[in-house]
Amino acid sequence: MRKYLPLALILGVSLSAVAQDKKIEKRIDSVLKLMTLDEKIGQLNQYTGDRDATGPITNNPNKLKDIRDGKLGSMLNVRGAKETREVQEVAMQSRMKIPLIFGLDVIHGYRVTFPIPLAEAASWDLAEMENAARVAARETAASGVHWTFAPMVDIARDPRWGRVMEGAGEDTYLGSKIAFARVKGFQGKGLGNLDAIMACAKHFAAYGAAIAGRDYNAVDMSEHTLWETYLPPFKAAVDAGAATFMNSFNTLNGIPATGNAYLQRDILKGQWKYQGFVVSDWGSIGEMIAHGYAKDKEQAAELALKAGSDMDMESRSYLPSLAKLLADKKVPVALIDDAVRRILRKKFELGLFDDPYRFSNESRQEKELNSAENRKASLKMAEKSIVLLKNENQVLPLSKHLKKIAVIGPLGKSEKDMQGFWSIAWEKDNLVSLYQGLKNKVGNQTELLYAKGCEVADSSKAGFAEAVAVAKQADVVIMAVGETLDMSGEAKSKANIHMPGVQEDLIKAIQATGKPVVVLIMAGRPLIFNWTADHVPAIMNTWWLGSEAGNAMANVLYGDYNPAGKLPMTFPRDEGQIPLYYNYLSTGRPAKNDKDTRYRSAYLDMPNSPKFAFGYGLSYTTFDYTDLTLSKTQIKQDEKITVSFTLKNTGKYAGEEVVQLYLQDKFASVVRPVKELKDFQKVMLTAGERKTITFTIDKEKLSFYNQQLKWAAEAGDFKLMIGTASNNIKLEKDFTLLN
Repeated sequence: MRKYLPLALILGVSLSAVAQDKKIEKRIDSVLKLMTLDEKIGQLNQYTGDRDATGPITNNPNKLKDIRDGKLGSMLNVRGAKETREVQEVAMQSRMKIPLIFGLDVIHGYRVTFPIPLAEAASWDLAEMENAARVAARETAASGVHWTFAPMVDIARDPRWGRVMEGAGEDTYLGSKIAFARVKGFQGKGLGNLDAIMACAKHFAAYGAAIAGRDYNAVDMSEHTLWETYLPPFKAAVDAGAATFMNSFNTLNGIPATGNAYLQRDILKGQWKYQGFVVSDWGSIGEMIAHGYAKDKEQAAELALKAGSDMDMESRSYLPSLAKLLADKKVPVALIDDAVRRILRKKFELGLFDDPYRFSNESRQEKELNSAENRKASLKMAEKSIVLLKNENQVLPLSKHLKKIAVIGPLGKSEKDMQGFWSIAWEKDNLVSLYQGLKNKVGNQTELLYAKGCEVADSSKAGFAEAVAVAKQADVVIMAVGETLDMSGEAKSKANIHMPGVQEDLIKAIQATGKPVVVLIMAGRPLIFNWTADHVPAIMNTWWLGSEAGNAMANVLYGDYNPAGKLPMTFPRDEGQIPLYYNYLSTGRPAKNDKDTRYRSAYLDMPNSPKFAFGYGLSYTTFDYTDLTLSKTQIKQDEKITVSFTLKNTGKYAGEEVVQLYLQDKFASVVRPVKELKDFQKVMLTAGERKTITFTIDKEKLSFYNQQLKWAAEAGDFKLMIGTASNNIKLEKDFTLLN
């Protein structure tokens, strides 16, 4: 029997929320009236603490004095219940006693590290990603921190850009769903709860399209591409209730995002009616000088405030400039008041005015951090993030009766690299290496051999002979190669994304022994490893999986978890193909296949196709797609189509399949991509089980931004495609949208 909440109760909750909002607004009014101009400007100022800096630090021995004087609204890189309480006590010595907000880059876990966000995206598991953010929020909040600078929701189509590891990949639909889930995870049941922290959607906007994949570089794109590809994940973050936004370092069509009123005032705070506040990225207000957009910090402060940047992170531009700009009538006090109001609103919502120390509880911190439950959640997320790229002759899963296993490669015993970039440093990290994970798995039943073979990035092959000798003793060889944690991330752009150093030469040497070889690629971005992909029988992309990395890899290698990950980014054959993504526009001379090159849009020296496509990933079992039916083949604008088909597990293992639905608008007023992801489901089936899978097609799924940048669906013919990857469509049918 289905139970429903009484209407009166629902209305009561709704009315209570409205009353609470009105109460907060009245309290903000009363605080604003009591504040001096200098105290207002102070709320717009953010300093870093003395550790975990993610940008150039301005030396300031007077930080505590500035806090006492009310010249600070927030601090980042101050963490721990004890530390945050001590700093907050200084803020309580100020005249107005306005509490500080403490922020930190909690990108993929706090005390317990989760897989990097790009790896989590490979799970295509929204509930699990929300839970990962939930666990991170609980640990973070228990340590006195109120605010994370995550999620990064930038769409990224260029793996040369180091920050691809921080986002959800190349697809707008998937990226928007993940943005929503992560915001919900961080903020839980709402700000004010002791296990909720403020999310921050970043980097607004189009940072992921930096020219040539070079970090901080300019972005130049059409309005249509901006609205259709890069803005939707930010709108999803707004819809999820993201407390804050962060603007980006880049220029967009010649205007620095930090000083871009079109982005921040017209779109975010205007069309989207956003009520949170916008923080600059580290020093980005002052960096408008280097851009050539502002002549000095005073002008930079003027441009940023007018454009809608509410808080100045570490550029020290607002504090010395805004009073003079107001006196010179270059900025109105209303803009300052609006920015202060937005920041105070979040402090009230967090409950900091009622109790500035409510998050700084050492006993709660001790209980919450690094718990068995949190590590279990990290392990589950790590297992789901692994992508099986190749498994010829069913090398995997490994037999539990193997006598000897050789672990070979520079990352085989690495612990720290498993944590990945953008992770929190701890004295005792409790990270599990691949070697340790296998040891935990096999115990004394199987002998583990080890040889490093080479370093990750140097040219020495001195260790090859030892590695080959070790490999020859083993029943199977597991190779751990890829990147160290400092090779992908902010300011980690690379022109060459081939496997670093001589690692692929090591793989060739081990493959030549004739032993079964499994290659695990640990990295923060798509890498190029063509020889390995063509010659090694079994390959898994394991990214950087966090605290439980080794245990997760061991579970998947032995089949205790059947891999189900799918790539959220295309893996190219060569850097010359970049940017390479699945949802490209057709040309007037499209190539029919990789060999069709004569007067076609094609390369003479390389196929157009990627090495591994978006949405690709194998399982230890197999799936069959049959019996596609559409409830209608013609619909009106207000009607829907029910799509159904049968999915069967035709293998011998239980497993999950990520079923992907793509659409193509065949003829439109704006050329549409050859296919676009419009829905997906992750389905678990036992061996031999079949299930009817259904999707719904409505006007929203058929809409796009037209020439006037209006979101609309146009009458015409569409192709529906159901597949296991963007380049592996199993079922398709046409239908028509009537005018």
